[in-house]
Amino acid sequence: MSDCAVSGLPSSALTTDEVPLTGAVPRWEVPDWPRRFGVTAGITGRGDDRETPFDLGLWSGAPVAETMSRWRAFRQSLPAFAGQVMSHQVHGDRVLWHAGGDGWQIHEAADGHATSATGLLLLVTVADCVPVYLLAPRQRAIALLHAGWRGTAAGILRQGVELLSARTGAAASDLVMHLGVAISGPRYEVGAEVLAGVGRTAVGPGPWTLDLREVLRDQGRDLGIGETTISGHCTAREAGAFFSHRRSGGRDGRLVAYLGMPGRGE
Repeated sequence: MSDCAVSGLPSSALTTDEVPLTGAVPRWEVPDWPRRFGVTAGITGRGDDRETPFDLGLWSGAPVAETMSRWRAFRQSLPAFAGQVMSHQVHGDRVLWHAGGDGWQIHEAADGHATSATGLLLLVTVADCVPVYLLAPRQRAIALLHAGWRGTAAGILRQGVELLSARTGAAASDLVMHLGVAISGPRYEVGAEVLAGVGRTAVGPGPWTLDLREVLRDQGRDLGIGETTISGHCTAREAGAFFSHRRSGGRDGRLVAYLGMPGRGE
């Protein structure tokens, strides 16, 4: 793990790399969040088996039995959560509020989830896009967002912040944000229309690259978010650890980012 100021970032934005956990399920933890905030936060990894990577993509051509077996193992690896919630993601700005509930819930057409319930694990799938972890420590509420360039351009971060505020009274300055494992700027080549969509200007003839975590960091600063950390991991560069849609030409699997407040007694 590194925990040092990033060149050119405000002092409140630090690099905080997820650290691998031991166990049968490949998982990487957002360090210090369990100790500081009493939450579970992390992301799954590719795993060590090159022949059968730990792909959790539900909308793929992989055999159903194999996919469900991996999902069962993942859910069992986090026993403090009786409920898990996710959705079919559409690269939009819709964020759902969840009152709680047991079992595995799958919703349609949403790219973010928020709750103040304990024992409910929020999930988003990624393979280059940014998982955005939001926490209101004093109000005990969380949100987890799937932010590709379209969702970032649509303002999904603002939607997440405003939903937490509306439901709990938390101000943006109360919030802590972590921008998780994603493709890094040097590896993410985009067109001028993508840059324009997120408020950046294409300079010169190209090719151009885009650092989505940098854009989201700036959006968070403008919204007034109190504390931000940024993962230094790159899905496209770290082929042995993470899946990457861009690096694989769309053939790779999916990682699952997760965030939750453990149930009582855990």
